[in-house]
Amino acid sequence: MFDKLEDLLIRYEEVMGELQEPDVASDPERFRRLMKEQSDLSPIVQAYREYKKCKQDAEDSLLLLEEESDEEMRELAKEELNVSRERITALEQELKILLLPKDPNDEKNVIVEIRAGAGGDEAALFAAEIYRMYVHYAETQRWRAEMISLNENGIGGFKECVFMISGQGAYSRLKYESGVHRVQRVPETESGGRIHTSTITVAIMPEAEEVDVELDMNDCKFDVFRASGNGGQCVNTTDSAVRLTHIPTGIVISCQDEKSQLKNKDKALKVLRARLYELELAKQHDAEAEARKSQVGTGDRSEKIRTYNFPQGRVTDHRIKLTLHKLDGILGGDLDEVIDSLIAADQALRLSGMEAER
Repeated sequence: MFDKLEDLLIRYEEVMGELQEPDVASDPERFRRLMKEQSDLSPIVQAYREYKKCKQDAEDSLLLLEEESDEEMRELAKEELNVSRERITALEQELKILLLPKDPNDEKNVIVEIRAGAGGDEAALFAAEIYRMYVHYAETQRWRAEMISLNENGIGGFKECVFMISGQGAYSRLKYESGVHRVQRVPETESGGRIHTSTITVAIMPEAEEVDVELDMNDCKFDVFRASGNGGQCVNTTDSAVRLTHIPTGIVISCQDEKSQLKNKDKALKVLRARLYELELAKQHDAEAEARKSQVGTGDRSEKIRTYNFPQGRVTDHRIKLTLHKLDGILGGDLDEVIDSLIAADQALRLSGMEAER
């Protein structure tokens, strides 16, 4: 590990040197690549430099203990030695995590699909609430949320919605949200006060660039139609809505959110590329893909990753046995504690896997 850290430190200094060269600013592509590499290496280098300093501090404290006869100075050296050793242990763990292979999709924007599962109108109402939860969370992260496709049920619920969240690191934070989300509460329509259980499915897909997916436009069939539902005078009076069918896979995407047919086509193609990219990732990572499919499931009550229990005001993530009694805050977009816990659990699992392979 430390040989690799030394190599990364050398490379970081090389990158910093290249960025100081006078001609680098005239080559935007090279400048962008170097800045990206510098940004990726910086947290590792900072932690490694601190680690080396702590190691040196520990050695100095040990030397002082050997040579010093004054009791007060010895106590001070012991205290500094203990502090350095504790920090060294913490930094070793931090460096192991920083050196874990990074998901190449982590910095990408995401396309989110939310579908009502079991529970009829109550599931659709919950789907709308979860959509708003992610929009509020995006706002706290200074990301941008943009609706792509929406199918409402007429009482404020969402049968299905597809939207994009754009921002640095969006996929790295939201990728753990894929799966079945379950709600337990008394619906407004329930006269007997009985608690109902409903489910929705959430799928998180990294946005795919044109270079990520080879898309033959001859495989794509476009149908246009008049948009329905809420909208301005142009939306409902022109054939601006688009239905895209990908013939080889049978994937069908409808988009009617924009007034412009061209913009709806563009959004539909973004969703198609994301779905095709997901299929490609599934071929490359069969085990991970199977895990993701089992999480997303079909919307049955039995397949769940998280439960939102209204009577008890709690949210439970079943994958990591985490329960938080802050339902209102989480539905309001305060997701950091849940996501941070999922990231920590994932990192711990990957670290144990790497150590088991040695």
